[in-house]
Amino acid sequence: MKNTVVIGAQWGDEGKAKITDLLAEQADLIIRYQGGCNAGHTVCTNGKTYKFHLIPSGILYDKTVCFIGAGTVIHPESFERELNELKAEGVDFKNLKISPLASITMPYHIEIDGYSEAHAGKGKIGTTKRGIGPTYTDKMGRCGFKIQDLYSFEALNEKLDLILPLKNKMLKHVYGLEGYSKECIISLCETYAKLFKPYVCFDWQDMLNRYKDRTILFEGAQGVMLDVDYGTYPFVTSSNPIGGGAAVGSGYGPAMIQEVIGVSKAYVTRVGEGPFVTELNDETGEKIQRIGREFGVTTGRPRRCGWFDSVIMKYAVLVGGITKVALTKIDVFDTFDEIKICTAYKDCRNDRVYTTYPTDVFIHKYLEPIYETMPGWKTSLSDIRNYEDLPDNAKKYIAKVEDLIGAPIGIISVGPDREQTIFLPEKR
Repeated sequence: MKNTVVIGAQWGDEGKAKITDLLAEQADLIIRYQGGCNAGHTVCTNGKTYKFHLIPSGILYDKTVCFIGAGTVIHPESFERELNELKAEGVDFKNLKISPLASITMPYHIEIDGYSEAHAGKGKIGTTKRGIGPTYTDKMGRCGFKIQDLYSFEALNEKLDLILPLKNKMLKHVYGLEGYSKECIISLCETYAKLFKPYVCFDWQDMLNRYKDRTILFEGAQGVMLDVDYGTYPFVTSSNPIGGGAAVGSGYGPAMIQEVIGVSKAYVTRVGEGPFVTELNDETGEKIQRIGREFGVTTGRPRRCGWFDSVIMKYAVLVGGITKVALTKIDVFDTFDEIKICTAYKDCRNDRVYTTYPTDVFIHKYLEPIYETMPGWKTSLSDIRNYEDLPDNAKKYIAKVEDLIGAPIGIISVGPDREQTIFLPEKR
């Protein structure tokens, strides 16, 4: 296997954990390079279901080292809860490592996130209220805390003297929230230091150098359309889920990346606010939601559902650096008579047709999808393991998607279990 980045090619929730889990068996090192506990990944294997939020799903393999990189943000209480839940399922964490440069989500970040969402009105983003955005805001504002600060009283003390008065002033006068005493934050940090100590990798540079000639898998969270620079801004996350983000958040440069696999559902889902041109607010949308069990792993919120959108997928291939696509949940369409694919958008104000993605999301309310209709295959795909055994209409659907997005499909998922996967031949 090449050094590979696995990214979401839509708005997240595409099934990245399953693809990461499949590839992890061949990897020596897995690096989660951005995002935080706002992500939710589910892996089904050997009759068990594992739910991940921050810890790389490759932790299920004993030989694989799993590294939470500098580009991530870590909420200690959520991290501890995830550890305990996975330990209860028999997961071993001897190969889990955390970058000392990863940022810490503090309690006030979550308070600010919740307040901002509750008082945003029409400007509501639809965040998970996990404090991710405020943590990244402080990181970029150079007033955040990193894991390494927990192990230097001098650094922590100096930072608190600089940061806390400003933070308390903002909490009180901007948000109407209570401030924190220095003693309270120091006590919290002492607790956090004990929690992270078994996993912090202070010799991360040596570790990365040792693995330079081995197989590396980079694991992203969320999806291209939630990227803070290239997504449906401002209805985005606060980091860079695109393939290029791996070269920032992991500690390795771009020359280490040899392949980028974009994971996409055979339809589209979205959680939270923001534009969604192919969204189906009808019986078909409800049918996709029901069959696909489209509810968020992190929040439990029902996901908005719609037909496959080749416009955003073609855009994701470009800005995400995608070299190959993993198409998941194609089996959801097993009972459908017809399946639609969005090939372009039409502006209902002036009949202008868009075949490339319009990045001004405030015009999206005027856009209507232009569809091409494909015949369904009307048979179950869940037990098929070879491309040659797929029904002709399923093959035609795959070929049409490839043609529209300009990238090859290399993996097909026909169910949630690890075994329900088809690796497609390059020439077919």
